[in-house]
Parts: sequence; structure tokens; C-alpha cells
Amino acid sequence: MSPIFTALLVPFVIAMFLAVTMGGSGTAPSFSAAFGANMLRPDLIPGLFGIFVFLGAIIAGKEVALTLGKEILPPERMTLMLTSIILLAVGLSLLIANLIGIPQSTSQSTVFALSAPAVYFNTLKTHKLFLEIIPTWFVLPIIAFVLMFIIGKFVYKPLKERNIVKFEELTTHPFLRWAVIISCCYVAFSIGANNVANASGPIASMIVNEMHLSAIGDKFLLVMLVSTLIIAPCFGIGSSIFGYKLVKTAGKEVIEFGPLAATVISFLTASLLLAASVTKGIPTSLVQLNMAAIIALSVLKVGWRKTFTNKTAIKFWLVWIIAPLFAFLLTLALTALADKFMWL
Repeated sequence: MSPIFTALLVPFVIAMFLAVTMGGSGTAPSFSAAFGANMLRPDLIPGLFGIFVFLGAIIAGKEVALTLGKEILPPERMTLMLTSIILLAVGLSLLIANLIGIPQSTSQSTVFALSAPAVYFNTLKTHKLFLEIIPTWFVLPIIAFVLMFIIGKFVYKPLKERNIVKFEELTTHPFLRWAVIISCCYVAFSIGANNVANASGPIASMIVNEMHLSAIGDKFLLVMLVSTLIIAPCFGIGSSIFGYKLVKTAGKEVIEFGPLAATVISFLTASLLLAASVTKGIPTSLVQLNMAAIIALSVLKVGWRKTFTNKTAIKFWLVWIIAPLFAFLLTLALTALADKFMWL
């Protein structure tokens, strides 16, 4: 085996480990709606999730991969050691969140991890980060919350109160059951379009850098495609390992909801994520979009105070803050250590 391919094996294994943890974390926002509405057996979720994540990554994942591969940390800095450090830090932050049972934003942890060596070497590309990525993290969850609140207040709630639709019979309606499942698969497709790039983007830049290829043009896109083909299937593995606990937390422990709400939540949040992916290549958090919509529904059902004092919701806030900071600080520390011993 060629020495360069032997060297590439380590970061690829770490990237696959990251994809496994992302698969666990991503199962919650994609299939919590169907699980929360008791519309789909848990054992069917990993297979469906894995297939549609793969399709999303291949069909619509290019722009986000380009952002994470080139728009935060200069591609020429993506050495074997530094790429391994970045992916390992993100993977560990997500693994901890998965073990706690809280679905975490992979994109935010990845962006923070990429920013750490960029700050250390004073090469941070600030334009895309501060003018597009970070504002999107705040704006999209607000949009998801507001839209779901409006739909719930002026459509869902009046239908239920006036008994125009018999909601208790909807769970047995075959058309609605398939609508919920299709919407969940659509969410998984959106995850593939956005989150697979968290591993494939840095890996593609590293390969181009190590093999002295151009970071512009068809060769980079081909490398990115190959990286995606290797990494995307690992999402299904992660879903089968971690998915049940996370989907139960998101789908049952914040607020229980029916199939109609489940479908609306899925289509709303997946559409917002897919729009951010294909139009601007923004790595963003479907977990937070999904939970913002669920929280809007919870506010309408049980009120603001009970929703925001919910113990599970509080755990979500804390983990969402801590995990990206952990990824940043761990990457920064390991980068400084590697630089001291001249491993970079």
C-alpha cells in the first residue's frame, strides 16, 4: 500500500467515527416526529435514516462541503495531523452529547473546531463566518419557532378546539401515516445535504492538500464526492447505535404531539435546512430548528413557563452551549500541543 494512502487511513477512520456520532445525533430531529406521534417502529428508523442521508449528501451536499473545506480555515492548513485533531474533537463532543441523550448540533461543533486552529495561526476567514454562518444560527431557529407558533395558533389549535378534525382518529389514517414517514425521510435527506459535509469537507481539503492537487475545479469536487461516498453510510450505523435514546428524548420528553403536528414540524424544519444548504452552503443545526418548532407547539399546549422550565429543555440549552465550546477548546489545545512538537 502507498505511504500516502496509509497516512490517510487515520483521519478517514476518525471521520467515520464522527459520522457514526452524527448519525446518532441526527436521528432525533429527523424521526422524533414520527416516533413522538407513534407512527413508526423504532427498528425501522436506522435503515430509512441512512438511505436518505446518503441521497441528500450526494444530491445536495456540495455547497456546505465547500464552505467547511475552504471558507473558515485555509485549505493549505488542512494537514493530516490538523484534520485528525479537528475531526476527533468534534466526534468526542458529539459522543458525550449522545451518551447524555441530547441531540447536538454537529455543524456548530465543526465550525468551532475549524475556527480554533484558524485563530491559533491567525488565518481565520471571517467574512463567511460572521456575516453568514453565525447570523443564520440565530435567525433560522427563530423563523422555525415563529412559523410553527403561527401555524399552531391559527390553524392547528382552532381545528382541534372546534372538533372540525377528529385528531384521535388520525393516528390510524393510512395516508397521514405515510405523510409523516415521508416528511421524516425528507428531514433525513436535508441532514445529508448539510451534515455529511462536517466530515467530508475537511477530509476533501486534506486530501487535496496532501496530494498537492488544486483546491479549485473538478479534482476537488471529485475528491469531495469520494469522501462523501465513504462517510455518508456511517450515519446509518450511528443511528442504529445511538438513535433510540435520542429520538425518545426529542420525541417524547419535551412535549408529546400528534401526527399532523409531526408532519408540519418535519417539513418546516427540513425545508429551512435545505434552503440554507443549497443556496448559501451554510452549515447549520437541524437539531435546533426541530426543537424550536417543538417548543413553539409546547408553548401553545402548556404555556411559556412550563415549557422553558422543563428539565429536558434546560439540558438541551446547556449541552448546545457546552459542546461547541468543548470542541473549540480541545482543538485549540491539541493544535498548540502538535505545533510545539512540530507535528503539523
